[in-house]
Amino acid sequence: MTRILDFNGQDVDRAVTVASIVALKGKDQQFAQVTAGNAAEAAAAEAAGIEMAVCMSQNVRALREGSSRLFVTAAIDFDGAVSEDQLLGKAFNALSDGADAVITTRRFQTVRRLTEEHIPVMGHLGFVPRKSTHFGGVRAVGKTADEAIKLWDQFRRLEDAGAFAVECELIPEQVMKEVNKRSGLATVSLGSGRVADVIFLFMSDICGESPRIPRHGRAYADLASMYREIQHERIRALSAYRADVADQKYPGPAEVIACEDREFKEFIDYLEKSD
Repeated sequence: MTRILDFNGQDVDRAVTVASIVALKGKDQQFAQVTAGNAAEAAAAEAAGIEMAVCMSQNVRALREGSSRLFVTAAIDFDGAVSEDQLLGKAFNALSDGADAVITTRRFQTVRRLTEEHIPVMGHLGFVPRKSTHFGGVRAVGKTADEAIKLWDQFRRLEDAGAFAVECELIPEQVMKEVNKRSGLATVSLGSGRVADVIFLFMSDICGESPRIPRHGRAYADLASMYREIQHERIRALSAYRADVADQKYPGPAEVIACEDREFKEFIDYLEKSD
């Protein structure tokens, strides 16, 4: 753990920092990153030894309720922020809520605007889900020489804009390897192979919650079947409750409240005198 002062000046411990993430370049060590959306997921990630988590900016406070040690990156491209000023505001709000960095897919000029305010920014290159229509659907990016060259240019421009890291999604592993050793950006691989500084996978895929595990994913549990069993038990319990109500079996003697006979008689006497 590393002691830091967070954006609010609070003394906290973090599993990793911007500096230690960048320092991974060229070393035989990798950090692990997952998605998280609430305190329980953040607490589970910390307990498992995960160093980094990504969440929607509005969920940062919830994550901090579950973990003070995760390095949290907040996604700020959602919730209707359009202008650079709005994104800047969302970034500062996320940091105030406890985020360590922000991630954005916006243009390099926007990244530069954020980094000029000393905000740690993670970019997103390769396949970007929100731009999937431009790629003609969900697919790898960089499988042709021309596309790989364009991608490399984007890496350089992102680094020039001041980003410290980049999420690399669905990039061929050979391309990722060459980019990683030439770029000063800390690379975060999501479906882009093993040769990166940080390995990233969605928690829903790891835990077997997703209806369809992507090719790059791996399920280490089967929570989906457990949820189905929970739903089955929920319906069974509700059905039994409804049947008992219909048959006047609920509530029973053990589930009702009674008062003492003397007190009840006094109440009845009062009512009868009032009639």
